[in-house]
Amino acid sequence: MNKSESIAGLAAALAKAQGAMKGAVKDSANPFFKSKYADLASVVEAIRSAFSANGLSYVQTVQSSELDEVRVETMILHSSGEWISCGVLALPVSKNDAQGYGSALTYARRYSLSAAVGVAPEDDDGNAAVAAKPNAKDWSKHSEALNAAATLEALQKLFTLAYKEAQRDNDTMGMAALTNAKNKRKEVLQRTEGFLEGSQ
Repeated sequence: MNKSESIAGLAAALAKAQGAMKGAVKDSANPFFKSKYADLASVVEAIRSAFSANGLSYVQTVQSSELDEVRVETMILHSSGEWISCGVLALPVSKNDAQGYGSALTYARRYSLSAAVGVAPEDDDGNAAVAAKPNAKDWSKHSEALNAAATLEALQKLFTLAYKEAQRDNDTMGMAALTNAKNKRKEVLQRTEGFLEGSQ
């Protein structure tokens, strides 16, 4: 977890803010599911007064990626100068165009912020950014192959091929599963290669 040396003041202020915050209002309509959901503006509005009253603010940054995904990092800041990063949320893009990226980015910002501050709106519009086919393919064999990759280079090649296949199928759940499998194996291989280099 990335944070300032101390977050005592921030933690106290956030606790007070969370006690004053209410749930985000579900005021946006989703015609696909014929239901309502709390959009990004509603989440921001739900925390605005409580954050301001307790010297809190937030920053969301977008990180670059070589994959068809959006990566959003949310940081909570305190007037004392203390800060905490709430981690990076990576979300596959279901459609490789401006609309697809825009939808995924808005979705990622909303859920990253909601998770960071403790607001719990209902997820009724997730299909706009990460809709998966009802009969999604089983990607377990691909995940097993990724887990068996002997080198980082082999891992990247296997992942690229499998990820492109998932993209062709518009299977965002598959893309997410493959990304998770790749990242886990990558961590193992990086530790192994680092150990071998250090022992030479």
